[in-house]
Amino acid sequence: MEELVLFGLCYVLVFVLYQIFIVSKAKKNYEKEDKKYPVEVKYLMGKYKLDMEKIKYNQLLQIVALVSSFDISLMVSVVSIFDNYVMQLVAAVAIVIPVLLVSYSLVGLFYKKKGMVKDV
Repeated sequence: MEELVLFGLCYVLVFVLYQIFIVSKAKKNYEKEDKKYPVEVKYLMGKYKLDMEKIKYNQLLQIVALVSSFDISLMVSVVSIFDNYVMQLVAAVAIVIPVLLVSYSLVGLFYKKKGMVKDV
């Protein structure tokens, strides 16, 4: 039960911080002519050939915020299961890349299924 509470609190905290620092900055940068994208969006554009003309940018930012918050909360919850700091570090290193790859591949497949990719 404690892990579930930790997950929920961590999720809300990370989501709020993500909204404040990442999403708001990304919206401001998108409105400029140079259109700087967050790293997550660049990854999705490169890997899944997202067509930014077809995608609602604000919706994409919200999905990225939700996914990133979930990933961080999941990793914190899993790592907190261990009492030993060395085991926590090993667990964190072991799950970071797989969790991120799986979650963003699901986001990419979601947009691919909706037809929001460039015609290659």
